[in-house]
Amino acid sequence: MPQADAALTAASRSVSAVPAPHAAVTVIEPSHGWIPVKLRELWEYREVLYFLVWRDITVRYRQTLIGAIWAIIQPFMTMVVFTVFFGRLAKMPSDGIPYPLFAFAALVPWTFFANGLTQGANSLVASGHLITKVYFPRLLVPTARVLSGLLDLALSFLVLLGMVWWYGMLPRPIALLWVPGLVLLALVSALSVSLWLSALNVRYRDIQHVVPFLVQLWLFATPIAYPSSLLTERWRTAYALNPMVGVVEGFRWALLGSGTAPGPVLGVSTVAAIVLLITGAFFFRRVERTFADVI
Repeated sequence: MPQADAALTAASRSVSAVPAPHAAVTVIEPSHGWIPVKLRELWEYREVLYFLVWRDITVRYRQTLIGAIWAIIQPFMTMVVFTVFFGRLAKMPSDGIPYPLFAFAALVPWTFFANGLTQGANSLVASGHLITKVYFPRLLVPTARVLSGLLDLALSFLVLLGMVWWYGMLPRPIALLWVPGLVLLALVSALSVSLWLSALNVRYRDIQHVVPFLVQLWLFATPIAYPSSLLTERWRTAYALNPMVGVVEGFRWALLGSGTAPGPVLGVSTVAAIVLLITGAFFFRRVERTFADVI
């Protein structure tokens, strides 16, 4: 036994004599001024984004009676209300399209945008327990909230395709190729506004009370209950500074064949959404260093 103890002691000395490999050290320092958006860092944390999206989806429909069917009920019931009050009572024109289909084709992308904006604006405050304890790119939080709405959009889009078939207005295959790009534009629009509002909401908590009022105003500032053809061509181009104008007009053209391809309108809406996204991302990064202290 003494010999065994001596052998163990010698072995431990030989192991301790071997220099330990240098561990990677990450130094986190506060940012100053206008700093760039680190896209490479966002890509490195893509698994965190995946789990945040999955968490938002599961939490949204946990302990619900009908689950994801709420994604269909919300735009469908809004369509019924619009059909009764705007289509029947106010006799609102619908460019020769049955008014229920006219309204629902616009409400599908609009509901995705409105829910993404609302949830994204409150995302940082709701995730304060993570932001104060763990480091990860804070941009992932509002991004995950917006991306989690794609499941709801897919479900309501299937109902829209069923309505298009029911009314016998089969879309052209070439026009359908525009739908993924229009969904991307709606996603960029929701994310860009969410970046601004979520960053402001950390410091000014009354932003959460402004968001529902903003969404309501934005609803009537978008051609959902009425056609944009009521405006002249000159005003339609300026009207397209609202990014959702291009999305709604694009959906109706691609799925229902209403009017001509929204070239200038879609172009202006795309530029407006990109400008909002870039400025929102830089503003978010500028004030990001104060999130953990203020929350």
